Amino acid sequence: MSSNRLPSPSRRACVSAFLLGSLALPAWAASPQRTQVELWKDPSCGCCKDWMAHMQQHGFDFTVHEVGNNGARARLGLPRALGSCHTALVGGYVIEGHVPAGDVQRLLREKPRALGLAVPGMPVGSPGMDGPEYQGRKDAYDVLLVTPAMKRGEVATQVFASYR
Repeated sequence: MSSNRLPSPSRRACVSAFLLGSLALPAWAASPQRTQVELWKDPSCGCCKDWMAHMQQHGFDFTVHEVGNNGARARLGLPRALGSCHTALVGGYVIEGHVPAGDVQRLLREKPRALGLAVPGMPVGSPGMDGPEYQGRKDAYDVLLVTPAMKRGEVATQVFASYR
């Protein structure tokens, strides 16, 4: 008497099929979640684009508002004295200026009670301000952790990271 049943696959065949199928997964299924950033900048600012490229290389994706950043900085509660050419919001934190991606990642990992991070001005050698036109020049700068102060509407700062 003949049977129309197919032979059951061996355990080895099942494992092999699973492994081969896993290799065929789309890249997005195997890659880690990318962190979303909302950015306000001037449409003609080249160093902002270079900072974005640095951040994208480190797992960040952007929604960009090319309307300047003064209004966003004020709405987010960061004083003008800590300002730079772009303002970002990531994970509920304000990121002002040319903050290195590693410092943003550390901020998101440690989750301090803070408004965010700032690199005031535009120091040469910081991410986005490190292109060939600067001929390898690197200025010393600090990344500041910005925290609410005791007096409403004011902030305090402390050094989060130093680059010398």
